[in-house]
Amino acid sequence: MLTQPSHDVVVIGAGVVGAACAYYAARAGLRVAVVDRGPVAGGTTGAGEGNLLVSDKEPGPELDLALLSTGLWRELAEELGPAVEYEPKGGLVVAAAPAGFDALRGFAARQRAVGVRAEEIPADELPALEPHLAPGLAGGVHYPQDAQVQPALAAAHLLRASGADRHLGETVRALRTTAAGAVCGVVTDRRELAAAAVVNAAGTWGGEVAALAGVDLPVMPRRGFVLVTEPLPRIVRHKVYAADYVADVASGSAALQTSAVVEGTPAGPVLIGASRERVGFDRTLSVEVLQRLAAQAAALFPVLRGVAVQRAYRGFRPYLPDHLPAVGADPRVPGLYHACGHEGAGIGLAPATGLLIAQQLTGRPTALDPAPFRADRFPAPAPAGTGAERAATEQAATGPFVTGSFVTGPSVTDRGEA
Repeated sequence: MLTQPSHDVVVIGAGVVGAACAYYAARAGLRVAVVDRGPVAGGTTGAGEGNLLVSDKEPGPELDLALLSTGLWRELAEELGPAVEYEPKGGLVVAAAPAGFDALRGFAARQRAVGVRAEEIPADELPALEPHLAPGLAGGVHYPQDAQVQPALAAAHLLRASGADRHLGETVRALRTTAAGAVCGVVTDRRELAAAAVVNAAGTWGGEVAALAGVDLPVMPRRGFVLVTEPLPRIVRHKVYAADYVADVASGSAALQTSAVVEGTPAGPVLIGASRERVGFDRTLSVEVLQRLAAQAAALFPVLRGVAVQRAYRGFRPYLPDHLPAVGADPRVPGLYHACGHEGAGIGLAPATGLLIAQQLTGRPTALDPAPFRADRFPAPAPAGTGAERAATEQAATGPFVTGSFVTGPSVTDRGEA
């Protein structure tokens, strides 16, 4: 029998999405506890680049969520201060061939119709934005609303600002329910927390938390790698990526996909992605992926040839089949809310997700229509084999260090967790 609730809501997950849920719930006057089996940002958040993007999203519910988050991140950056390393540097998407540039211009036109700022950049004007870009590109589109934060710091400072009680290093073993079947708390391996509501912000493991409540949420891991160079002068001014990255993001293929994504950081290192593949929770270091990323980045920015790669890390994006997150109350189980399945966009979408969750928890009108993000929108059970993909309990944090250069390709030394 559960005791009188000591909290209004328990958030499962201390990544940036869980932290945002805690922050906005606390700001709405709720008593919040956050539980995570690892540290703050110990999963997908800690393996992310910190992208806050509108540039890669088709008009629709996800872009609506991203546009709402863009404004919220600006507010949060003012409140949380420089510690989160918020940088409104903008994005630049480039096309190698005229046909690709035409497609990119059409994509941007559709985005502009719903409020995205997208500025076409002809080939001869690209060097003014990025002097070190490879010559011969057909053109690009500049997205001033794109930005970046340091994701682990953002999660930590959001949690601190929330004032939530934190129970880190504790695994949720069960969800408690009332006689009527409503979720009313969690049981960890150390304690029991009673609450009127539970928010599933468990990222890639969101399907396991949903299963504790007896419902299916087909979250699957999608592995990705990021290369980190030695500190450099600011040779990459924006987040720059090739136009085929947009197609990779929208693809549901389980096969390996890589496309050049390059950006500088305030500390000096250049971050290089992006890869996507569904291989379950396999954390094996793939030299093939690292070499492809290095080659694609050097083709986009020839100045990177010969630059040392100091390390690489990998993580698992929480993928849902229709590329939309699950956000809001689960109609199948009273008291259960979901905030997971954002794939590679969770850092960017975290504030809007947290705001929508808080508005639903308090019965207030929501800033966006929550219907597209309902957790019960998947009529069929998860495909066979998904359980095996989810079965691993190892957390996705940072990966091994990688040393080498773009000229010869990286040589790999696995030193455990970075």
